[in-house]
Parts: sequence; structure tokens; C-alpha cells
Amino acid sequence: MDIHKTALNKIKVYGNPDSPDAYVIRDFLKRSVVTFEWIPIADLRSFHTIYPDLDISGKRLPAVELPCGTFIFNPTTEEIAFNLGWITKPKHKEYDISIFGGGPSGLSAAVYAASEGLSTVLVERDAIGGQAGTSSLIENYLGFPGGISGSELAERARQQAVKFGVDILLVRKSVKAQFIDDKLHVDFTDGNKIIARSNISATGVEYSRLEIPDEDRFLNTGLYYGAGASEAILCADQHVFVVGGGNSAGQAALNFCKYAKKVTMIIRADDLASSLSFYLLDRIKKKKKIEVLFNSRITGLSGATSLEEIIVTNTLTRKVIKYPTKFVFVCIGGRPNTSWAKDTAIVRDEAGYLVTGGDLYKPPFDDKWNKDFTPAFLETSVPGCFAAGDVRHNSVKRVASAVGEGAMAVTFIHKYLHDKY
Repeated sequence: MDIHKTALNKIKVYGNPDSPDAYVIRDFLKRSVVTFEWIPIADLRSFHTIYPDLDISGKRLPAVELPCGTFIFNPTTEEIAFNLGWITKPKHKEYDISIFGGGPSGLSAAVYAASEGLSTVLVERDAIGGQAGTSSLIENYLGFPGGISGSELAERARQQAVKFGVDILLVRKSVKAQFIDDKLHVDFTDGNKIIARSNISATGVEYSRLEIPDEDRFLNTGLYYGAGASEAILCADQHVFVVGGGNSAGQAALNFCKYAKKVTMIIRADDLASSLSFYLLDRIKKKKKIEVLFNSRITGLSGATSLEEIIVTNTLTRKVIKYPTKFVFVCIGGRPNTSWAKDTAIVRDEAGYLVTGGDLYKPPFDDKWNKDFTPAFLETSVPGCFAAGDVRHNSVKRVASAVGEGAMAVTFIHKYLHDKY
């Protein structure tokens, strides 16, 4: 039984529209391709009028009504996943290959590895799809002339991986990762453990922060990181701001344009052509509802309980303008998710990206490892440990290249396992 399909049209989410916890739930379900009904309510008193016979003493919103009719209050995404049956234990004590990260590169690697007979486990700490999963529409990926949403592409890949027997561990965080006898040993916060003869890091990147005052205060209460696919329909008749000039920001602007009264893109550069694919640039120029503020950045945020106003400063003229808004979506570059590697022998660059292949022989990385083997193109400074996708030093930040690297890494792992075992 497909655990994702069983939840379709059955989950309901109740909460205050300004609640950051409610946003996290909506975003998680949207990225997991679970159809749900969002029911905005002010407080528990309002909830009690809908369900007067339900005991809500000591409870807090948001509330999630599960497919079976059970309610869980103020749940974490892990609790939701557990109640939907998504959290399982590892099936094997040891795997041929462990893959960390459920984005395009990780999913691609999982499909190719399992289809070629390797015992495979894929570990994702959040929702399947990674950063690409938040994209409202990917139009330049081969084979989808009409485009496909990032979450739908990820869900199709998940189903394909499951068909080939991939063991998928969702909403999992590790507490320790170490290499023992050339095998990766990983301990998870829930007490489970996996061992793998080889490994692919496809942990991707997370969006950079604005680094301005009150950023944490308005996080998920008007200020959001990512393309905000789950929030688009809630932006009807609003003035929405998108920070960033890359493809994810461009797609977000076009998506919000369908619902919002106006969409303003804020970029630090003086043009979009250098960072945006031509097909997106051409569409944005033709949309009257989209404006672009060049050489600009957000320098201030304000509001009572949620975001109400932003301050935008032109970096050339120093002109400052205040804009009333309830929605700001930040899509500016990223930081690699590689903190797990800090206590290992894996070489990282200054920004934290994993260095692989021939780049390991170049300064300043050549003095950071012992050179006791010749790494393959996607192999890190630890034999049998590979990197694919955005997390890799000098990678191409595109879905197609991430998918290609995931598949390519499996080819190198086949050789590694054959030679070693």
C-alpha cells in the first residue's frame, strides 16, 4: 500500500494563519505530495465550536486530523510522519550503499543502485525532494515539456525507488557518523543504527539567511525561506516579495503572480540575465504584475505578531523605501548541509562544500588529506564515500546535473565495491 496515496483528501490542518508551526506543517505536507485541507482558525475556542465534544484541555494549536479521524495537537513533522506510517526501522544491519539526502541526486542514486542489485538505504531528515522539491514548476528538465512541480517529480522518483526495493528512512536525524574499518556507521536520534560499505552524500544546501535584525522573530510568520509553494494560494490579493535572482526565485515569482495582486523581486545585482534562465527572464519581463528592484536588499522588518512591513535599501543610491507586506520569500544561494562531516577525514572547502575527484589535488585542498588512493570523479578524500548534487564543490546547480551525478556516483561505487569486496 502506498502510504502517500492513502492520505489523499483526508488530512485536515487547523491553525492560526500567522502561526509558524502551522506553516511548517503545511510546507511539509505540500512537499510530501499529501493533499490536505487548511482550515484557518483564530484559537482553541474557535476550534472547540467546530468539535464541541472533543477534549482540548491542555492542548495547543495547530491541530492535525489524520485520515483515521484521530487528532494530534501541535505536532512535529516527525510525529505526523510517524502517525501516517512513514517512519520505519532499517531492514538490514548492513547495506551496500547508504545515501543521505532525498533530493534529485539522492533519489537518482537510490533508483540506479537498487535497480542494479545493491542493497540500498536512503535517509532524508525532512521531506523527499530537497530544495528542488519546493519549486512550483520545473520546465527545463528533460522529458516534461509542460513542466512538473518539484514535489511531484520527487514523489515519482520516490515511488520508483520503492519499486526497486530501496529502504527509505524519512524524518531522520543522526547524532554521530564515523568511519570504522572502511565502513560508515551512523547512529540516529531514535536509537537506530545503520552500517554501509559505501556512501553517497547528497545532502544539498539550505537557503542563506538575510542576516538582518528580527529575522528569527518573523521566521515563518511572514518571512519564509524557499519558494513557498504551500503558501501561494494564501497570497491572494497580497503584495508578495521574492528575494533572489536565480531560477528558484524566478519560478516563485511567476507562481505567486497567479494569485497575488503584485509580486516584487528584490535582487542585489543590476540585472537578471546573469543569474536567470532565458525562458524565465522572458516571462517575467512580460508579466505586468511583476516588478524587479535592482541593486536592492531588505534591511529591516517590522510588525506586531507577524510581518507587516519591510524596509528596502538601494545599495547604490542609499534610498530607503518602506513597503507594507505580509509575505516575503527568500531564495538566495545556499549553504551546504555538511556539518556532519566536520569530525571525519572528508575534505571541505571554505564554504563547507565537499571536495571530490581531481579538485582534491589542487591547492588549498592538496595538503588536507594523505593521498593514499586515487579518488574517482565524485569521490571524496575518504575511499568509498562519494558526493553528488549541490553539496559538492564546483557542482552545477541544476536538477538535471544533480540527477546525472547521482547516477554516475553509483557507477563508481560498483567499481569500488568490486575491487574491495
